[in-house]
Amino acid sequence: MGLPKHYEPKEAEKKWQEYWEKQGIYRFDPDLKKELFSCDTRPPTVSGKMHIGHALAYSQADYVMRFQRMLGKNIFYPFGFDDNGLATERFVEKKCKVRARDMPRPEFIKLCLNETKEAEKELKKDWSSLGISPDWSINYRTIDEWCRKTSQRSFLDLYKKGREYRKEAPTIWCPKCQTAIAQVELEDKEQAGFFNYICFGIENSEKKLKIATTRPELLSSCIAVFVNPADKRYKDLIGKNAIVPLFGYKVPIIGDKRADPKKGTGIVMCCTFGDLVDIEWWSAYNLPLKISITTDGVMNEIVGKYKGLKINDARKAIIEDLKSNNLMIKQEQITHTLNVHERCGTEVEFLVTKQWFLKYLDIKDKLLEAGSKLNWYPKHMKVRYDNWINGLQWDWCLSRQRFYGVQIPVWYCSKCDEVILAREEDLPVDPTTDKAPLDKCPKCGCNKLIPEKDIFDTWATSSLTPMIATKWKKDNKFFNKMTPMSLRSNGHDIITFWLFNTVVKMLLHEDKLPWKDVMINGHALDPKGKKMSKSKGNIVEPKVVLEKHGADAMRFWAASAKLGSDIPYQEKELMSGKKMMTKMWNASKFAIMNLEGYNPKKTKLEIIDKWIFSKLNKLIKKCTDSFLEYDFSRTKSETEKFFWQQFCDNYLEIVKDRLYNKENYSKEAVDSAHYTLYNITLAILKLMAPIMPHITEEIYHLYFAEIEGLKSIHVSDWPKYQKELADEKAELAGDNAVSVISAVRKYKSEKNLSLNKPIKTLTIKCDENTKKDLNSVLKDIKATVKAEEIVFGDKAELECQENIKLGIDM
Repeated sequence: MGLPKHYEPKEAEKKWQEYWEKQGIYRFDPDLKKELFSCDTRPPTVSGKMHIGHALAYSQADYVMRFQRMLGKNIFYPFGFDDNGLATERFVEKKCKVRARDMPRPEFIKLCLNETKEAEKELKKDWSSLGISPDWSINYRTIDEWCRKTSQRSFLDLYKKGREYRKEAPTIWCPKCQTAIAQVELEDKEQAGFFNYICFGIENSEKKLKIATTRPELLSSCIAVFVNPADKRYKDLIGKNAIVPLFGYKVPIIGDKRADPKKGTGIVMCCTFGDLVDIEWWSAYNLPLKISITTDGVMNEIVGKYKGLKINDARKAIIEDLKSNNLMIKQEQITHTLNVHERCGTEVEFLVTKQWFLKYLDIKDKLLEAGSKLNWYPKHMKVRYDNWINGLQWDWCLSRQRFYGVQIPVWYCSKCDEVILAREEDLPVDPTTDKAPLDKCPKCGCNKLIPEKDIFDTWATSSLTPMIATKWKKDNKFFNKMTPMSLRSNGHDIITFWLFNTVVKMLLHEDKLPWKDVMINGHALDPKGKKMSKSKGNIVEPKVVLEKHGADAMRFWAASAKLGSDIPYQEKELMSGKKMMTKMWNASKFAIMNLEGYNPKKTKLEIIDKWIFSKLNKLIKKCTDSFLEYDFSRTKSETEKFFWQQFCDNYLEIVKDRLYNKENYSKEAVDSAHYTLYNITLAILKLMAPIMPHITEEIYHLYFAEIEGLKSIHVSDWPKYQKELADEKAELAGDNAVSVISAVRKYKSEKNLSLNKPIKTLTIKCDENTKKDLNSVLKDIKATVKAEEIVFGDKAELECQENIKLGIDM
């Protein structure tokens, strides 16, 4: 049988990816009468290239789907792209060297649509090159008509349920992106700074107050001074007024237990707004509003001569004036935590703006209960979900003051501000270009209606992915059949973003869970275990890795990660993957060449064949149980160990003589060798198929596909655990045989002798039970170690194992 000498990953991977697509190997059939298994995978953003973290996460989800497919389930595995919102805007602005604010909005939207469409073509090639197996015919873009309709329908439904409201209130604001953002979009950033100890006056007193602040630029927004009522130093000041330095106006001194006596001087200035505590105090004590920062991050008119300065410039100028007026007592260098926007790293402000919110602070208990009903893999990741909910302080701010995304489907009355909703049958709509559903306000009769210009937070749409995929409110029968979905594959960094918000949406809309199981993956780190970033120059590009090592080697590396844990990118693990491929190729070639003309049929097995079958049977159980628990790393490591140590190093060496010198054996013994070689090789290929889909497919088609009559190994049956194959007696005999063979090999190597050099007499010293076991495999031992004679006796000093000693006469 003419078999290729080498396996060429680059050629084979492209060939099989095209074959799978052309043959519809992964096509979902909604009418198939099989158990369903579905996966809700995160749609990658179209704002950049595929990175090594994508390769890790999407490969891990794919292992599970390939395994479940081989279990005979009907796989629903859609794939989407997240191509709306701020990330996409910034991608297009950078690529095309434009600014959205400097263009007519329709032109910018058109540019975004064209650019994302082109980018998605390349991204699909990138994701396909990993060898993942979604049904590419079930795809979506979060900006396409169906997704926009679903997102706007979600808004209308929740508005009518009283869950969404519009309010002018303090919101988290990014000055760089010039939009409101949600609490979930904040990141903590450690930064060096100063505690500035500033001198405040006290009305009708010569005494001074020392207040430490990191933000002196907010002095003009100071509306009160707070002390802890239990702090004896300042207890008598409560009820008096403080005088704000430089600006000279008075503010009340108020007692509140949230003022920390141990922080700074124990006196806190409350500004509108420096942080969340400021907002709480402002609201609780009905304090005035004094905003000194504009939405684009510069100082406004209430700061007087500092008007027009950027925030950092204003801070420097005010500090200099405090010093020159002897109002700066001292500066203390500190490291403190800032809230920054996760998209751009800009320190956020808290500004009063009019926004749309989704109300969910009142259902925290219900959301915690929903989390407890999900099956978490690994279990400890549920803690992140719980901690996020327990720490929630804001309703979800849904609106964004941006240009490209899903439009909020409302108009407002110019006179009374009444909200006018789009009709459901008109969705999707763009209020800035589409006519309102009414000619006049139903409340006051005014005929001037103003369109909403804001768009939704991109997570408001991507949180609907299970509903988008399962045709929510489009095909109720299909939706009810498909939900909850089987699995959500989710990064640990977006539990609070995507996972949490998806639970919120499905509960509020349908009062059900979005999925049954949640599988949390970790991050890919650089070889030193550090987070990858462009600024550090430690990014690993998957395209380079794929070109050099191939997809299966990369997937082999990804499978070594423990679920939920971060993993460093290690070149040596990819080299291990390449070695595994080479060994699989050579071992399979050996098997196929020795199986030419063989017709698989069950036969009576030799003891050594029973040994390897019993070992394989245990492996199948381990791998199956592990995959059902999403523990693919155990499947990979156990199969790899079995393949190298049991199959290649031992069984193939032992069985060679029966295959090469058939005349020395009975027909039954040769048939047993063929039967075992066929089934063990095929089982190993199938166990590795979810992790290394290309090489297993290549080998399968060289021989096994024709016999099994299937188009692909990936639609073949997963190996089944068979209780009747468990044979402890055969395992003991086989293990003893392997110990003897290994000891002889070691002896020859230490003596610098060829492993094929004949032994005149091999003497084995052991107890009677071991002798009986070894007698059942004696012919295999004799042929493997090239012994002319094997005897049992006492002339043996070489330690083999606890109950076996050997004597070797060359």
